[in-house]
Amino acid sequence: MSRRIATGIDIGTYQIKVVVVEEIIDKPSGARRLRIIGTGLAESKGLRHGYIVNKEEVTSCILKAKQQAETSAHIQIRTGFLAVGGISLDESRATGFAIISRADQEITAIDLEKAGKTAREAAAPGFINRHVLHSIPLEYRIDGTKVLGYPLGMKGIRLEADYLFVTCLSQHEETLLKAVEDADIEIVDQMASPLAGSYVLLDGDQKMKGCVLANIGAETISIVVYDEGIPVSVKVFPMGSSHVTDDIALGLRISLEEAERIKIGRLSGQMYPRKKIDDIIGSRLSLMFALIDKHLKSLGRRGPLPAGIIISGGGAGIGTISDVAKGSLKLPARLAESKISTDTKIRDATWAVAYGLALWGLTGDTTIQKKSITSQIGKFFHQFLP
Repeated sequence: MSRRIATGIDIGTYQIKVVVVEEIIDKPSGARRLRIIGTGLAESKGLRHGYIVNKEEVTSCILKAKQQAETSAHIQIRTGFLAVGGISLDESRATGFAIISRADQEITAIDLEKAGKTAREAAAPGFINRHVLHSIPLEYRIDGTKVLGYPLGMKGIRLEADYLFVTCLSQHEETLLKAVEDADIEIVDQMASPLAGSYVLLDGDQKMKGCVLANIGAETISIVVYDEGIPVSVKVFPMGSSHVTDDIALGLRISLEEAERIKIGRLSGQMYPRKKIDDIIGSRLSLMFALIDKHLKSLGRRGPLPAGIIISGGGAGIGTISDVAKGSLKLPARLAESKISTDTKIRDATWAVAYGLALWGLTGDTTIQKKSITSQIGKFFHQFLP
């Protein structure tokens, strides 16, 4: 029997991470478990805010991370699952409908497909120059009444469906794909980075109660908002941990290198006023969480998120970031904890996106062609159905 292996690829502004995961089947019991067999890490060059500005540099960096992962996993990486992030990531919403086709008024898969199609058509004007990564049903209604659960097999005259569409700029996606393909990796499928991270960093209870997962990257903040187990929003803001470094450098009139060491706590604060440093960092963090707060208000979900905000990414360790988040959003706040065994090759939660992609890849059969596995991979999103 062939080995079932999937590779996740996370191309960030500062780092590229590759994670290789294998599914192990225990012969006596038939139980399945996942094992990380290889990782690769390389400095990322040629990107700005998640956009590729120099494809050749990006491809070279991907090759370095790929070769590291191949060496540690003792396999050749030919295919992978890719995270799509950066400030081109956005969302739109639309409502579709279907008149129930059967004479007995029972809702079938055809009716559900038609409702989804009309929702996509309604949102289509916003898709100019954009590629739809995910179409996620948020809510179904039968004859104007909200459905608690999945409407297949229920009865009614008119079915309505509210959809969330997660999109990215087509040009950005095409350039990203070409950079990876030039590193001799065929991309099987793609997932928005915030969703991939949530696959690893959030548990089912947090998603059901309602929460925000915020990834603080170098130049962007990406969030996914969950409510009743469904991702109701995916958003990226053009601000990140490098802006904290810039503020420190300007405020103290020092080099960016010194400012970075102060930010991550590697330079003694005795040389500079501790209160001034804290004020500079706190001010920028407050601006970051003000962006998230404004977005939550626009969704009408600022208050009822009992599981609060979970903070991940390379910027999660800046100062007292949890306290600032708690004060700004008036929500419970904590740092993300990786649900990965400590004996693996992964060291912290910053690997969550690449690892989540590999786990997602193993929900389908990665040994066959992309066209054939689309329906299998779609099973991952079935869990989002209300």
